[in-house]
Amino acid sequence: MTSRVNPHQPSGTATVVPPHRVLVLLFEGLQLMDVTGPLDVYTAANEYGAHYVTNTVSPDGAPVTTTAGLRLVPDLSLDEVDFPVDTLVIPGRPDWWAAVADTALVAGITRLADRSRTVASVCAGAFPLAATGLLDGRRAATHWRLADDLAARYPKVEVDSDAIFVRDGRFITSAGISAGIDLTLSLVESDLGPDIARKAAKFLVVFMARPGGQSQFSVRQSPRHPAHSVLRQVLDQVAADPAADHSLAALAARAGVSSRHLTRLFRTETGGTAAQYVERIRVEAAQALLEAGDDALDTVARRSGFGSEETLRRAFRRRLGVSPGTYRDRFRTTRPYGTEED
Repeated sequence: MTSRVNPHQPSGTATVVPPHRVLVLLFEGLQLMDVTGPLDVYTAANEYGAHYVTNTVSPDGAPVTTTAGLRLVPDLSLDEVDFPVDTLVIPGRPDWWAAVADTALVAGITRLADRSRTVASVCAGAFPLAATGLLDGRRAATHWRLADDLAARYPKVEVDSDAIFVRDGRFITSAGISAGIDLTLSLVESDLGPDIARKAAKFLVVFMARPGGQSQFSVRQSPRHPAHSVLRQVLDQVAADPAADHSLAALAARAGVSSRHLTRLFRTETGGTAAQYVERIRVEAAQALLEAGDDALDTVARRSGFGSEETLRRAFRRRLGVSPGTYRDRFRTTRPYGTEED
């Protein structure tokens, strides 16, 4: 491979950019965007002076079929990879249990990782990567819906369920699907600096750094079912009417237990406090109101139990990393601001 001159440098100051070898692993049943997202970022970066050389590889060199039904033809088979790799990208398969059960795939990842400077996984790609043992003792991310599964299946991995992507040493793992673009932009920034990464992001019309974490994209989730009947009753009451009085004293009185006992139940079975649980339910209620209606923020605050718009704002910032207004703007419509319905 030859080096490349950066054509975007001012005349007389062109720099030679060394090639950077990227290998994307293909296997049956993978998520298509887990592959195309990172590849498009690298292609965009090349338009602004990077020199990424990308190849795809499957274990036996045979074509694979994605979840979208599209067949991808790899450039190489695993046996043909006899060169050092700068970045290995491992996409995900929604039925992750099939990926981790494929011993040849897991062995192939181990082999490729041994010759790779950086190893990246997208979405459920964290599962076959974790199956190699290479993530043991490290932080990792995956799609928010799969975070509990990853933590349960691989307890030695420290799973961050809210991160868009996590870097730990030479391993970088991302959240679901489109987060592979965020991950790859971060890799471009690490390789070549923020200027080229920023230009690639602008070219692709995406965030250079996406605000907020996965929690702002998660649908309303039911809490895990507690073993204690008293706590089940309390949780059901809060979820049924988020705007009611759910102070610790009120909850304890309705449940017929002391505040101290109820606090112990919350700590033991939810890992948090009653106030934290109530706030989470109220944020979820406010999310639903913001997505479905046009009520003013003070009305949303009142109906979801926050009482004031300022309290609502603080809770959104704390839990979702965005304001209620920004949340509504992002999730109500895909139309650009200032447009009207046809």
